[in-house]
Amino acid sequence: MITKPRSALVAAAAVLVVAAVVLGLALSGAFDSGGGGGHRETGSERAASTPPPAAAALRPRFVSRAKWGADPRLLDQKPHYADSVHAIVIHHTDTPNGYSCADSASYVRDIYQAHATARGWGDIGYNFLVDRCGTIFEGRLGGVDRPVIGAHTVGLNKGTTGIAAIGTYTAGVPVPAPMRRSIERIIAWKLGLTEISPSARTQLISTNSKSRFPKDTSVNLPTVLGHIEAYETDCPGQALMDLLPEFRRAALKLQGKAKLLAAQGASRSPETADRGQGGVPGPPMEPRREPGATNHRSGARRRKIPPR
Repeated sequence: MITKPRSALVAAAAVLVVAAVVLGLALSGAFDSGGGGGHRETGSERAASTPPPAAAALRPRFVSRAKWGADPRLLDQKPHYADSVHAIVIHHTDTPNGYSCADSASYVRDIYQAHATARGWGDIGYNFLVDRCGTIFEGRLGGVDRPVIGAHTVGLNKGTTGIAAIGTYTAGVPVPAPMRRSIERIIAWKLGLTEISPSARTQLISTNSKSRFPKDTSVNLPTVLGHIEAYETDCPGQALMDLLPEFRRAALKLQGKAKLLAAQGASRSPETADRGQGGVPGPPMEPRREPGATNHRSGARRRKIPPR
């Protein structure tokens, strides 16, 4: 019988092991690049783990990317993920306030195009956008339940979620109550997925010295902060900055109600518990027309989204 030398057998075995590892990494997507290639939206980007019962009760309704009309031809970025969401960053879009809520989706599409192409980010930068009627729009691709890394806060995108209020909210500009309630709901839910308090502080690592912090430094920040606290900008405007304490208190209260309901085994949401109504999340909210609001399609001028 002809036998192979022991060294040859060892070498062959090593080749098989390496081939198996490479195949496993390829199947798991470890070789996926961060951008380019016109990534196709599948609607099933990385399934989220089972959330805590309290967070599940807080989950808002969204207008999906498909429903607001995200053009897949503009998409040039694959989703990237952090370990979890540690903080929420509040923004405004610096666009006109006198819009009809029926036209909100068109504003989201404009922002998407500006971010994806003009700024070269490959996708919309914000994770969520909220209009004056409280409608919540899904932003950056990757799954609303996942810790998707956005492009909204230079140096502190990793581990944060960016919520953008559609409009301009400088000092003295009223922030509509429905918009405030929806922002509070997202904060309570998104931080609740990892049981983080909206009134706490957290450590974030700066990844870019163009932020207010040198690269690779650990910074201590509130779990709910304004864009201006992380980057040299006027965003989100003084009106929203003044509301941050209220956002924290209201989101913390929502989390408390959700925990109580979860402990009682109730299926109602914290928003409807006091009214005795069912609270199981329904289908995504559709943009609606607000009586008396300006319809840009009727000829009202719209301000071009400025580069930032």
